[in-house]
Amino acid sequence: MTTVRNLLEAKPSATNYSVASTDTVLQAVKIMVDAHIGAVLVKENEKIIGIYTERDYLRKGEYEGRSAKDTLIKDVMVRKMITVGYDTSLEQCMALMRQYNIRHLPVVEDDHLVGLVSMRDVMAAVLDDKDIEIRGLENYIMGSGFQS
Repeated sequence: MTTVRNLLEAKPSATNYSVASTDTVLQAVKIMVDAHIGAVLVKENEKIIGIYTERDYLRKGEYEGRSAKDTLIKDVMVRKMITVGYDTSLEQCMALMRQYNIRHLPVVEDDHLVGLVSMRDVMAAVLDDKDIEIRGLENYIMGSGFQS
């Protein structure tokens, strides 16, 4: 069973992008665009206090008529984050993402942020696991003399 730890160890980049709570939405959007990511963590005094996603930009920004250059992140971020730990399985991650209709899960161990996994990360790892399982089953079937 693949866990969040395995997923983070396999990620090519371990960068956790963040903005200050007093930064503007435009500053956060620039970071997301430049880094090709869909979410940034929000810090206050070096502590993670929330998350801001591209969905938040649409729902709490443009849709409500707010200006990205004049709106502070702390006014539109999500404060109640759903988090996971190193030992959380990918199946548990998918269940949380489905239950809470979210696409990003901060990874926390001993009250410290250690990473961020996205729906894309989880789905790619799950598909890799399924491919390995299918190849194993095919090898088993072919090795047993069973042919369709």
